[in-house]
Amino acid sequence: MSLINPNDTIERQNEKLQQIAQSLMRRVEQKSEQSGFAYQQFERAALLETEVRERTDDLEHALDLLQESNTRLEIANKETETAQSNLTEAIETINEGFALFDVDDGLVLSNSRFCRDLSDVSEQLITGLSFEDYVALISGSRFLALPENQTPKDWITHRLNHHGDEHVVFNVRLKWDRWLQVSEHRTSQGGTVILQTDVTNIIRRARQERAKMRDQQAEMLQATLDHLNQGVCIFDSAQTLVGWNTRMDGLFTSTPQDSAAGISFDTLLQRLSDELTFDTHMDATRLRKWAYSPTKRDPIMFEVLRDESEVFSVFAQEMPDKGFVISFSDVTAERASARTLFEMNELLEQRVEDRTRELGLALAEAERANASKSRFVAAASHDLLQPLSAAKLFISSLPEQPDPTSAKDVMDKAETALSSVEHFIASLLDISKLDAGKAVFEIQPLKLSQIFVPLHNELMPLAKQKGIDLRIVETGLMVESDPGYLRRIVQNLLTNAIRYTDHGRVLVGVRRTGNSARIEVWDTGRGIAHSDQQTIFREFERLSPNTADTGLGLGLSIVEQACKGLDHQLSLWSEPKLGSCFSLNVPIFQNNGQVGHDQLPSVDDHDAKLPDRLLMLVEDNPQLAEATVAMIEGFGTTVIHASSAQEALEILQDIQLVPDALLIDYQLGAGQNGTELYQEITDRYGKVPTAIISAERTKTLRDTCKTLSLELAPKPIEKNRLKDLLGQLFTAETN
Repeated sequence: MSLINPNDTIERQNEKLQQIAQSLMRRVEQKSEQSGFAYQQFERAALLETEVRERTDDLEHALDLLQESNTRLEIANKETETAQSNLTEAIETINEGFALFDVDDGLVLSNSRFCRDLSDVSEQLITGLSFEDYVALISGSRFLALPENQTPKDWITHRLNHHGDEHVVFNVRLKWDRWLQVSEHRTSQGGTVILQTDVTNIIRRARQERAKMRDQQAEMLQATLDHLNQGVCIFDSAQTLVGWNTRMDGLFTSTPQDSAAGISFDTLLQRLSDELTFDTHMDATRLRKWAYSPTKRDPIMFEVLRDESEVFSVFAQEMPDKGFVISFSDVTAERASARTLFEMNELLEQRVEDRTRELGLALAEAERANASKSRFVAAASHDLLQPLSAAKLFISSLPEQPDPTSAKDVMDKAETALSSVEHFIASLLDISKLDAGKAVFEIQPLKLSQIFVPLHNELMPLAKQKGIDLRIVETGLMVESDPGYLRRIVQNLLTNAIRYTDHGRVLVGVRRTGNSARIEVWDTGRGIAHSDQQTIFREFERLSPNTADTGLGLGLSIVEQACKGLDHQLSLWSEPKLGSCFSLNVPIFQNNGQVGHDQLPSVDDHDAKLPDRLLMLVEDNPQLAEATVAMIEGFGTTVIHASSAQEALEILQDIQLVPDALLIDYQLGAGQNGTELYQEITDRYGKVPTAIISAERTKTLRDTCKTLSLELAPKPIEKNRLKDLLGQLFTAETN
């Protein structure tokens, strides 16, 4: 039996042990005899006192631990309060409305700008408010301007349907023509962050710009219509007169006049019916039925007679917006000639019809050109940014390279990307001539590897960013094509393949098909439906116009037109959800009946030094001359530089030495040019292997160089092309 109850607290047990010890000590002191029993009692008291001391120490240690835990808890609470305060102050400094909902869709915190423009609900946005209640409050605000035919309930349903999306961005219209852009994003913990940005000024400016552009287009369209020799009336989809030209004003006595804007087709038809007589193929009833047809209208052409002497050819055609245009051409003279020369009747009718059709196409082309001007510049800017972005990524990775060899490889790739920018700028003018049919193609032998390798280096960062495996199968084939346009074609096909491939790979390869090289670009992307496989080649046609990663719809149009100009057969295979394959056939270069493989230097050949020869460079631009001299001397060649034709002749006279080759700029200033300088040097010193470099791309210059047997290199000239050119000059000098 224990003297101490184990269920008592430690304090109570210690108190009992102390009392027992004191009692035993008193009893030991009171006994006069030192019996064995007394000693045992004393010894027991001593043991009890030791146990009391140990229990006391344990209690004190437990109290110390408890106090330490309380101290740490107090510090943690202070840090939490500080962090909460800092977070609150941070989101308060944001210029946008900010709100955070937790994983259970409960409002955690928001700043004062959140829903500030909805003052009737802002005070009700309290901590713990559910997301559904928040949406319901917004839908009921008197400051929210809902779209027509949409109720608050519809708005709530639409809003909640997109709540589960990873990212949501949309505009909300408020009263007094104010706009908020709402961005909703998921956090890594499953919560929701909402940002509200006032975009009123942006939307108003965009609206003004659109109105200004429409006014400019209307003015240009009116000027075009007034230039026509036909009377033209334009009706909208509601069969209301919206425009006409000055020719129409003087064509009939019942002219529309300025006050007629907005009159119906029936009213104008009634006015003209009183003055005109329809032919046997068309009458007012049929014409009205055509105008009010709910289905697609086919173009119609007929003739009307006025005063039994004047004949007008009428052409009516539907427009894309379901409106239509009617033109009146005075063909009285033609019909009079037809009556006297019956055998010429069919020819005259065909001529009138062709002329009318050409004018209709010219009008459509003028409208398209006006609308596409700014878009074409934007597309060109986009294509320029692609190699620039690649060069930026390569340069930014230089600090991470472990050794000089890796750094040099990265720098070479960056240089290749920047060279592509130069090539694109140089060929931009030629590309713009495709629509006008004035493009000049320079067909020449080239290695496909010179197209594939730079494109692989440029587009690899973009492919890696999307997690796409980009592979270009190596080939040594040489083909005959225009280097700039062929590179543009392959670049557009590759860019499209990467853009519309969400996962998987993009593969570029070449197949031999007889005397042609079939370049194929395969992808495992979204694929194209059979009904859309012709649409994608139209300008500004995009199958997913609302997708953020689409382009402007010019790439495939340029591909198709360039392939037509180069006579490279273009074909497409595609299946939705399986992928696509764009391919084009390019003639293989034949060298004396042998297929060309190694006619041009490979990429590795460019690392070799040129023979130690003496080259004279004539260039009037100091910066360009300095850079060119440094590059050529790096090839192992000695360079003499002259800044003008006169200086070049003086140097040759002073040194009494004829250089091994000449590299002459065509435009030397002061009325001098490179071909004239070459002829003067030839007259004095005999023929010297010479190349002309020029940014001019005229046929006259090409013919002159061909007549004089001179190599012609377009500016800007890249490093490898310059090295190849010098190698050809030194080889010609040796022979």
